This record gives sequence, structure tokens and C-alpha cells, in this order.
Amino acid sequence: MQTIYETETYAELNPSWHEEDSPWKARQIERMIRENDLRFDTLCEVGCGTGEILLNLAHAFPEAEYAGYEISPHAYKRAKAKETGQISFHLANFVDEEVPFYDVVVVADVIEHVEDYISFLKKLKPRGRYKILHVPLDLSVQSLFRAWPIMGLRESVGHLHYFFKDSVLAMLEDCGYRIIDHRYTASRLELPNQALSSRLMRLPRRMLYAVNPDFAVRVLGGYSLLVLAE
Repeated sequence: MQTIYETETYAELNPSWHEEDSPWKARQIERMIRENDLRFDTLCEVGCGTGEILLNLAHAFPEAEYAGYEISPHAYKRAKAKETGQISFHLANFVDEEVPFYDVVVVADVIEHVEDYISFLKKLKPRGRYKILHVPLDLSVQSLFRAWPIMGLRESVGHLHYFFKDSVLAMLEDCGYRIIDHRYTASRLELPNQALSSRLMRLPRRMLYAVNPDFAVRVLGGYSLLVLAE
């Protein structure tokens, strides 16, 4: 499945590389950093796409140095054109090559694409102090009942694995991580360019979430999980 990123296949299916989602994702990461009072001089993003999340984070934390790692030549070429003295981009598999040790490692919407995500996470752990992961919670009662949302994600954006909150946290602990903080993010409610079905579900999702967040996410879906770990 990795070949869809190393060839032009993913770019043909997703020509924007989801750049329009990057400011929102960067705000979630910024909030996690600020609320946990993280101090850092270096931050990297693994699977950085065209680099827009890093560009947004650099505006929020201008004193730090940033690096993005990407395996897609197409995305890397677009990111490289945005490189600055503060931000560098690398066409490389972060976990399989010699890289510097980073204060913060960001992995945003990546592990669901990785064939052997357990090995990936174990290799990732010693390469930075803090890890911030954003993981879509594709598994919910409604997604299993209808089936096509999950299969659509597999075909359009290459999701190979599907998670719910408890499975994400247990997976990280099994790989030796210590969970510092975690929270839901309203990905399907707040990201731009959502399908009609997601827009119609906004109100019921918000109403049920206000009553019982865990139950709402488990039943209706529409959320992702942001995790700070070390």
C-alpha cells in the first residue's frame, strides 16, 4: 500500500494533499503544546505532506527549528519549494534512517496508513522526547453499521487500520509510551470541505457529545484523538 505515496497515485486521488486541513490541525497541536507548557527548540513532523502544518506551527512558535520528513516524492517536491531558514524538508523514511534527536515529534494522521504501525511506533519512540499523535477514530457504531464510510477511506486516502480511543491509548502503552495528555478533536465537524453526510451529522454529534463525549464518539463517530506522549 505504501506505493500509493511513492508513486503519483495518492496525488491523483488527493491533489490538494489536504492542505486546506492544515491550519486546523496545527491549531490542535499548538493548543496541546501550550496547555502542557512544552518547551522545545526542535520539532519535526513525520509524514509532513506538503509542509503546511509545519509552516503554521512556525508562525506560532517562531523561536524553534523545524524539519519535515516525507516518503512521497510528489509531496516532498511541493514542500521543498516552501523551505525557509527555519524549516527544512527531507525525502526520507524517518524511522529507518539516521536522523537528529528532536524535542517534539509530530505524527498527524499517519499511523492508519502504515502497514506495520507497531514496528513504526517502536522505532519512533527513541527519536524524540515528546510525541504528538493525531489519529482518526474511524471505528464507531454508525461506521460499522453502514460500512461504506470505512471502505471509502480505504479507497480514497489509503487507511489500512481503524481505531477507537481505547485501542489507540492501549497501542501506545504497549509500545512503551507514557501518555501525558489526550483529547478528542472534532475533525468531521470542523474541518473544511466535508461531505454532505458529515455536515448533516454535525448537530446530532454536537448534542450527544455535550451530554457524554465518549458515548457520542463511540456511537456516532466524527472525531479524532490527539495524544501527547513520551
